[in-house]
Amino acid sequence: MKRLSIAVAGAVFAFCVLPTALAETTNSAAVVPLTTPNLPEVGPSVLRVLGALAVVLGIFLGGVWLFRNWQRLALGRGRVPRLNVLETRPLGGRQALYVVGYESERFLIASSPAGVSLLSHLPAAAENDASPSAAPASSSFAQALTQVLKGK
Repeated sequence: MKRLSIAVAGAVFAFCVLPTALAETTNSAAVVPLTTPNLPEVGPSVLRVLGALAVVLGIFLGGVWLFRNWQRLALGRGRVPRLNVLETRPLGGRQALYVVGYESERFLIASSPAGVSLLSHLPAAAENDASPSAAPASSSFAQALTQVLKGK
């Protein structure tokens, strides 16, 4: 039992008392005056932080834009859309008439709060009328509209 207490006392002395005694002697020999470290200037540091923030926000917003538009970028290259809304006429309220082109065919479609319905097939479009940039002939739309109205 005495040996255990002597071993414990030796361990306490070795771990607690001895390092503090050595530290006091080494610290007392070399007295280092306390000085404040040189701090960097505020202006360039603020510009660096704002620049990093702008880069991070730019990368984030670019990633969001790519995430939302990746299908349009991947699928839309080199293909001409086959389905186009060639002309739209609002009829008041929530009703409207649409001329929709699919490849070389055209359809007159009505839209209302109750739904969408096909009114008639329009004559086949010429090659220059099928492109979305070319405006469809207004006389053919007017003729198709009068035909639909006479049919009712």
